[in-house]
Amino acid sequence: MNKFGLSALLLLVCFVAGAQQYDVLDQVKSDPRKAAGMEGPHRFEVPAPTPAPKGYKPFYISHYGRHGSRYAWDSKTYTLLHEVLSAAHEAGKLTPRGEDFYGKFEAFYPIPLINTGDLTPLGWEQHKRIAAWVYDQFPEVFRKSREVDAIVSTAPRSIVSMSSFCLSLKEKNPKLRFYQSSTHTGLTVATPTSAPKDLRRTFKTDDVKFEPLAHFNERFVDYEGILGRIFTDTSFPSQFSGGRTAFVNQLYSLLGGYHNYEPEPLFDDLITPDQYANLWEALNYYSWTIDLEARYQNIPLLEDFIAKADAAFANPDRAADLRFGHDYVFEAFMCLINTNGSGTVPEKASEVKYWFQSYNVPMAATLLFVFYRNRQGDILFKILQNEVEATLPQLTPVSGPYYRWSDFKAWASAMMAAHPQL
Repeated sequence: MNKFGLSALLLLVCFVAGAQQYDVLDQVKSDPRKAAGMEGPHRFEVPAPTPAPKGYKPFYISHYGRHGSRYAWDSKTYTLLHEVLSAAHEAGKLTPRGEDFYGKFEAFYPIPLINTGDLTPLGWEQHKRIAAWVYDQFPEVFRKSREVDAIVSTAPRSIVSMSSFCLSLKEKNPKLRFYQSSTHTGLTVATPTSAPKDLRRTFKTDDVKFEPLAHFNERFVDYEGILGRIFTDTSFPSQFSGGRTAFVNQLYSLLGGYHNYEPEPLFDDLITPDQYANLWEALNYYSWTIDLEARYQNIPLLEDFIAKADAAFANPDRAADLRFGHDYVFEAFMCLINTNGSGTVPEKASEVKYWFQSYNVPMAATLLFVFYRNRQGDILFKILQNEVEATLPQLTPVSGPYYRWSDFKAWASAMMAAHPQL
C-alpha cells in the first residue's frame, strides 16, 4: 500500500488492480499516435457500447472537451530547433541523417511557426465528428428544441472547437437552442487553475514526494542515442537555452505534433520506437507529477458538473452542458475523479505509466457524463472517455460501466471534505 499517507479515500483506489495496463510501452512502440502523448491527434477507436440496465434511458449529458488538433502551442518548438540545427549545419556538426532532417525542417517550419497555437483544419473536423457521434449515440437527449449550454476558455483554438461541436449538433437538429459563453470569469469553470487571480481558488493537496524529474529523465531518456543520430558532437545543443533537455523535449513536441497538420510522414524515422517510448515515459511522468497537485485545484470544475447536473434533473428542457478547454485541465480532472484508476499514486515512479497514460489526453480529448433515468426517477450515469466507456474504481457499479449518481456525489463530497479550500 502507498507509503506516503494519502487520505483513506484515495488509498482505497490503490487496491484496484483492474485498471493497470502493463503493456503500455508495447502500445506506445506500436502506435506513433500514442507515442505522441498529448500532442497526438484524436483516435476514433470506439467499441460497442454496453446496454443500459433495463428501463433506463439517457436524458442529459455533461461534458468537458479539450480543443482539437493545433499547431505547436509553444513557438520554441520551431524556433529552438531552427536555431540549433542551423548553427550545427554552419559548424559542420550534423550527421548525414541530421543534414537530411535539417533540410526537411527548414522547408517545413515557417508556416507552422506563423500559426503557433492555432486550431488546424483537423481540429475542426474532430469536434464536428465527435458531436455527430454523440448525437447519434444518444438521440433521446437531443430531441425537439431542448437547450444546450456551452462555456469555453478564452483561447481562440478552444472557441473554434466549441463552435464546431455546437454547429455539428445544430446540423443534426436545427431546433436545438444554444447559449455559448467565453469570459474571464468563466475560466473558473473552463480552466480553474488559469482563472483570474482574484477568482482563483486553491485547495489542500496531498503531501507526496516523488523522484525528481531531472533524475527520472536521466534514467529513461536516451539522450546520447537520440542526439547521436543528428549531431556528430552530442554536446552541441548544450550551448543553447535549456541545453540538450530543451532540445530533445521540443523535438518530441515536433515529432508528436506535426501529424495534426501535415499529411506526409516527414520525420517519423528520426528516432527509434524504443527511444520514442522512453521519451513518452519521461514526459508522461512529468505530466503526472504536475497532476498530483493540479487535480485538487480543479475541484471547481467538479462542483460545476455536480451543480449543473442536479439543476438539469429538474429542468426537462436542458439537454447538455458543454465545456471546452485544455489538456492540463482534462488530465488533472481525469485524475481527480479517478477514471480508469488514473488517480492512483503508485509505490514507484517507474510504475506511474501503468496507471496514468498521457495518450488518453489527445487533441480533442472528450469526457462525457451520460445520465440515465427510469420511470421511478432513479438516476444512473456512465462516463465515456474519448468515446470509450470508463470505470470509476472507487465506486461499485450497478451494472457494467453504470453507476449511481448518488454514490458518486457521496464519494465526491467526502473527497472534497478531505481537500478543503485554503
